[in-house]
This record gives sequence, structure tokens and C-alpha cells, in this order.
Amino acid sequence: MRHLLSAGDLDRDEATLILDTAGELAQVGDRSVKKLPTLRGRTVVNLFYEDSTRTRTSFELAAKRLSADVINFSAKGSSVSKGESLKDTALTLQAMGADGVVIRHGASGAPHRLANWVDGSVLNAGDGTHEHPTQALLDAFTMRERLGRLEGLRVAVVGDILHSRVARSNVLLLTTLGAHVTLVAPPTLLPVSVHTWPCEVSYDLDEVLPESDVVMMLRVQAERMHDSFFPSVREYSRNYGLDGERLSRMPEEAIVMHPGPMVRGMEISAEVADSPRCTVTEQVANGVSLRMAVLYLLLGGS
Repeated sequence: MRHLLSAGDLDRDEATLILDTAGELAQVGDRSVKKLPTLRGRTVVNLFYEDSTRTRTSFELAAKRLSADVINFSAKGSSVSKGESLKDTALTLQAMGADGVVIRHGASGAPHRLANWVDGSVLNAGDGTHEHPTQALLDAFTMRERLGRLEGLRVAVVGDILHSRVARSNVLLLTTLGAHVTLVAPPTLLPVSVHTWPCEVSYDLDEVLPESDVVMMLRVQAERMHDSFFPSVREYSRNYGLDGERLSRMPEEAIVMHPGPMVRGMEISAEVADSPRCTVTEQVANGVSLRMAVLYLLLGGS
């Protein structure tokens, strides 16, 4: 594996290797000195064309814990905002000798194009509404840590599936790892091609909840919506929001996940967001270990 562009590129063994490696690297986070010399002398470039505090910081921390040199290249205020093309930026990175490029871009497929132009490894940190493979990996890692397995788990992914690269990557990865995924959303928030995805679809959250081991709530992406996809915030919350009452109808061991940032009071109530069954802060911590594992496997070799 030279790049990580899509969760669908990983077979079960590769995905499991990443999760197992992340488990080993997570123990480094418990030590007083959190650094490993593994990637000393390697350069990782964070190339972010879209704002992202969580993912960018997480990749930066992961690279630094492995002793790599990190260059943060924000597209805002750089030559990119002056109209430089992705290809020209890629050639600049190539000239700098970047070993790894972490890219987040508003256009679906941008990381795939970049991979053709640089010699280093390309990691897709989110492209348009297409994919976000490391998020799916850290979600799977969190499920495995909390519930002890992925095989046979019943996972409901709820909300704005249409604009969610997290949903697509999770469906592909979790299916590969033996889980059963059901997407729950109003028809207006499902992609046209959803019937080709390896999962089930439901419009009724209350029907799915008692059957789910994991409920993953997605943020309603207002910034990607130019039409009216649902009547009102209150109406959306009533049909697709997770509150304490709905939480009580889930199986006792079941967990609640969210890729963040959470819109409290819309897709998730404050009560649920702050409950011990919600794994949001664990997901963030696990994200660092998981991204360390991916960087290690792509750039570190053995």
C-alpha cells in the first residue's frame, strides 16, 4: 500500500493491520515521553484546502509523535488563493521532497490526481463529499475498543448521508470488516446511487435503534446545502435527532458516535453528547493513534 485514498482500497487484512498497529501505538500516548524516532528525517506536508481543526491537528500530532518534520500548508492566504493549480502545488511539494502529503480538498477525486503527480505517499483527509478513510478507520478502531469486535456488529449511520464523506468511507470499511450497516435518513438526504452501496437503508430511526450496537450521528452540513432538504430544524430533530428518550431504547451496551463537530440540540441532545455511552472524545484520541499507524505503515516501512 503506497497511498490511502479510499476506504474501499483496503482489504480485510490491510484494514486489520492498521487497527492492530494503532492499538500498539496507542500505548505510546500513555508514556511520559510520547515520541518515537520512527519517521525521523521524513517530511509530511499537511495540504488543507478546506478548514479542519480536528483532522489537521490530529495528523500534525501523529506525524510529530513519530518524529517526522511537518509542514502545514494552508490554502487560504497561500499562492493557492492567488490561483495556483493543484498540479503546480504538487510540483512544488515534489521539489521539496515531501515523503507524505495529507490532503483535504473540496473537489472529490483531488487526492487521486495528486497521487499521480508526487512520488511521496498521499493520504486522503477528506475530498468533497466523496471519502474520508482515516475517519472510518478511527471509527472502526473505537468500536473495536469499546465493543471488542467488528464482525457482526450492527451499525446505524444517521443523518445527512448525501453530503457525508464519513458515511461513504464507513460503509465501505465496516462492510469489509464484517459489520452490517444501515443508513437512516430522510429520502432528500440520501445519494441517488445509494442502492449500489453495500448496506441497508431506512427512513425510520425509531425502528432501527433497538437493533443497533452502534449509532453514528452525522452533522447536518448546512454549508453544503443550497436547497431546503428538510422542513425545519425542529422537524429534523423530531424525526432524526438522538435524545435521552431515544438513547434509552437502544441496547444496553450500544454506543453513540459522532465524527464532530457536533451540533448540540439538532442531531444530538446535550444529554446524549455528554453521556458515558457517547465516544466522541475517545474518537478524537484514537484518531491520533490511528493516523500514526497509517503514517508509520506508509512511510516507515517495516
